[in-house]
Amino acid sequence: MTTIPRIHWINDERATGELAEIYESWIQHNPGRDRLPDILKCFSARPDFLRQVMEFSYGLHFADGHLTRRIKEMLATWVSRLNECKY
Repeated sequence: MTTIPRIHWINDERATGELAEIYESWIQHNPGRDRLPDILKCFSARPDFLRQVMEFSYGLHFADGHLTRRIKEMLATWVSRLNECKY
């Protein structure tokens, strides 16, 4: 039987201090979403690194450039579907 590696992360309700602030900031900037996505929680053991990952990601993926954010989101969704990614 094959086992799948699992990264242990801190769920929203257990986050404290800087991590809780990061989670809350993400929720405030993403209306309609009440929890941080698991794909970001994999960095929760290092809040300083999580913050950097989020800043880099938003600057790269979500700022308008050659493509609008809407087009980038559509492409990301399609690629995730093709990869059968639950995120």
